[in-house]
Amino acid sequence: MHLIILAKSNNIKNAMQTKHGIAYIQSTLSNTIITITDSFGDTKSWSSSGSVGFKGSRRSTNYAAQATAENVARAAIPLGIKSVEVRIKGLGYGKPSALRGLQLGGLIITKISDVTPTPHNGCRPPKKRRV
Repeated sequence: MHLIILAKSNNIKNAMQTKHGIAYIQSTLSNTIITITDSFGDTKSWSSSGSVGFKGSRRSTNYAAQATAENVARAAIPLGIKSVEVRIKGLGYGKPSALRGLQLGGLIITKISDVTPTPHNGCRPPKKRRV
């Protein structure tokens, strides 16, 4: 067990030198949240449309998602992350704009995958109405 802790601590020291990360984009109908982690899953930087300064219904716009992505990309580059694998979740309007913002922020996108959960059979329908 002691060896595992030592190996993990060596990886943490080398995590500053890592050049590849994972960007999680959660795009809902009211907000866009972007988190950038290293390859171990440790959060390096994150941002949301609300934390950038958008309030109310403007948080769900394409422009807010792009501004959020640029903000989080600029914060991740000094931490040593140069390229990201993108995992998109949600049904919001800001998905393509967030990808464009990550590129404008200076990150290289290597892979894009959609991890939106889909129901297999949906919810149980309501019971029949008795009149």
